Amino acid sequence: MAGQLRTVEEYIGSFPEDVQDALREVRRRILSVVPGAGEKISYQIPAMTLDGKSLVQFAAWKHHISLYPVPDADPAFAAELAPYLAGRGTLRFGLGEPIPDGLIERVVTLLAQQRHGRPG
Repeated sequence: MAGQLRTVEEYIGSFPEDVQDALREVRRRILSVVPGAGEKISYQIPAMTLDGKSLVQFAAWKHHISLYPVPDADPAFAAELAPYLAGRGTLRFGLGEPIPDGLIERVVTLLAQQRHGRPG
């Protein structure tokens, strides 16, 4: 990626087509939960915003897609997220591997609920 990227679409477009497809799928799944979310580039990666503040970020790497941050979760959901944890605040999904149905949506729902002070 050369130069400063200004939009999420520029970021996505800077990758090979298969990675673009994966990034667009993550973005679509986030927006299915928070359809009015804003978008910006923060720390050179896409950030989806809610009420003007960053809610969730996602990024492509050589072998995976990452999603940040990881919400505080009850023990059952934490166990479901455990195979994808890469550090305390990062979920990592291998490129070319399916992301379990509903997982991103549940993560984003929980982040939005926690943002507004409601329990997950």
